[in-house]
Amino acid sequence: MNATAAPLGAFAGYGIELEYMIVASDTLAVLPIADALFRKVTGSNSADVARGRFAWSNELVLHLVELKNARPEARLDTLAAGFQAEVAHINALLAPLGAQLMPGAMHPWMAPESETRLWPFEGHAIYGAYDRVFGCRAHGWANIQSMHVNLPFADDEEFARLHAAVRLLLPILPALAASSPVAGGLPREALDFRLACYRHHTDRVPALMGRLIPENAVSRAAYEATVLAPMYREIAPLDPGGTLRHEWLNTRGAIARFDRNALEIRVLDLQEYPQADLAIAALVCAVTRALYEGRWSSLEAQRERDTAGLEALLLDCIRDADRAVIGDATYLSLMGFPGTRCEARELWRHLRDACAADPVLSGPHQVPLDIILEHGVLARRIREALGQEVERARLHAVYQALCDCLAAGRPFTGAGA
Repeated sequence: MNATAAPLGAFAGYGIELEYMIVASDTLAVLPIADALFRKVTGSNSADVARGRFAWSNELVLHLVELKNARPEARLDTLAAGFQAEVAHINALLAPLGAQLMPGAMHPWMAPESETRLWPFEGHAIYGAYDRVFGCRAHGWANIQSMHVNLPFADDEEFARLHAAVRLLLPILPALAASSPVAGGLPREALDFRLACYRHHTDRVPALMGRLIPENAVSRAAYEATVLAPMYREIAPLDPGGTLRHEWLNTRGAIARFDRNALEIRVLDLQEYPQADLAIAALVCAVTRALYEGRWSSLEAQRERDTAGLEALLLDCIRDADRAVIGDATYLSLMGFPGTRCEARELWRHLRDACAADPVLSGPHQVPLDIILEHGVLARRIREALGQEVERARLHAVYQALCDCLAAGRPFTGAGA
């Protein structure tokens, strides 16, 4: 979102960020060569690559590259092909280096304590500060890839309504997007192990994360007083130079970016190809709009939901994803669901059907959503493809199949992996 332009109104544009890891073409080990990739394009150690409609940027570690649309787009249906073309271009640049992009929210066997290499160029002071305070050589820092969805707001009223809607929706997002069932070479109980790790990565400064589900916010002033100010106070003794004193220090599942008048959703695992990410983003945006407009519940009713209760539902969805059981009848009522108990996948089917007329869901979104809602989240499909014995050879085969899906722009079904 461009902070210098007049603020966009709610749902007038969308910003998508996709994070991919760089791995060796043969072994699939992480390769810390994002700097070499960027130099091929810019001839410098720049942290950003401008490519017209799209842009690339570095993140904390050298084995990761972030792709994003450079400006807010009014439609999501045309973005997937553009992201896919960027993936193809990057893979072509990486091939002579013996590398390729890997999708998914976590590398299946990376050892972050020994394999992490922090970005050493532009912006390195920020990453160094993070490392000093928290220690970034861990799964919750160095081995996580996600999709971020940025939604604009024009003023305080839009911010408050948008924040309330997103806050209510956050707990069930892993039931749509979980893609991280393996880490450290081992299958994990949580299908969204990325979030299971992420929610603890700032434990040293609790105000940064809170309960992952953000607290209620009725205005920018209230948000700054109840979220940002306590966060800055807690970090100050550990960051005396103020390097980290910025809105992006906030690690909640959705954060306000007043610098660009956007709310950034951060709890979505990366999928196997861009069309799946964009389909998830479209459904998330459609449901958020329905909540924002009060289609099923009022703003006051949405705000009444306590943060602890939403966190409990989130933890269930982090563990069981699409098959998490939701027995909170009040929550289901707020989402317009006619029953009092269901699995999360049933709720998402209901939400998709209820929002089918939203223009943001037009275009090629239905195939990826059908696969997720009928055959399970990507994490479940990965787990089923791995079978009972998770050995390195089998991990390699399945994750190479995921790399092939990314390169070809096709869904992962598990068949033949």
